Amino acid sequence: MTLEKVRLIRDVAYHRSISKGAKLSELSQSAASQAIQEVEREAGIELFDRTTRPLTVTDAGKLYVEYCRDVLRRQEELEASINRLKEEVNGRVRIAAIYSVGLSEMAEIEAHFGQLYPEATLQISYLRPERVWESVSGDGADLGLMSYAESSREIVALPWRDEEMVVAASPDHNLAKHSKVTPLELAGESFIGFDEDLPIQTQIARFLRDNHVAVETVLRFDNIEMIKQAVAHGSGVSIMPERVMRADIASGRLVSLRLRPANLFRPVRIIHRRRKVFSAAAEGLLKLLQKGY
Repeated sequence: MTLEKVRLIRDVAYHRSISKGAKLSELSQSAASQAIQEVEREAGIELFDRTTRPLTVTDAGKLYVEYCRDVLRRQEELEASINRLKEEVNGRVRIAAIYSVGLSEMAEIEAHFGQLYPEATLQISYLRPERVWESVSGDGADLGLMSYAESSREIVALPWRDEEMVVAASPDHNLAKHSKVTPLELAGESFIGFDEDLPIQTQIARFLRDNHVAVETVLRFDNIEMIKQAVAHGSGVSIMPERVMRADIASGRLVSLRLRPANLFRPVRIIHRRRKVFSAAAEGLLKLLQKGY
């Protein structure tokens, strides 16, 4: 079986879609389906249950997909070792980031990386936190940037930064005349929160509970951009990292009110797979991030 087919099977399993896997391999969907069928005939097993939407990986397929990941991991380690011997800093580095890291911030990281490693390319994917973790653990990315990550048996979580959380309000809100607020001043306010399954919402809810504050949650979203939009339209206030509000504050779209005392921070971490053998370019990106680029 060729490495092309190995990558195709891994990508189809990860995205649970033959069409998405085919696109990543630059194949037509029919060509990708035919390639998978050839592998299934040779192995004598069915890799995917095509009757479900999205498709699911069979029990035998899970074993085969893990084999594919291992093959690609070994190939990646070989290429990285060879590149080290050649002292080449080229190739592709893949990084998965949560949406709230921000396009402008990632563009700055990409520019710094390009200056240091002009022969390398940086591929950036924006995902929900749990998908960033899955992408790194499933070999879909070399590095990940996500909040509230903790090291596990498979993943190493390295410190990157702790972002101060503030109250976000529209300029017309009655609290906007203050530069600082206490938690008690939020009592009874219309509040725009994150989806309850997100770690950041768990932290905010605990903060309000610990300070004996009850707010009226009127809306919930799974990403910061939607929350900022709702706050700017006057639907309520929210709590979020001040760093993600910089452009909105500068344009006068939102105001930032610091909490007194300032004791609420969102931890953002760099994650990678344990025993990861980095290419020179990937190692360079890791060092760049750790230096604050």
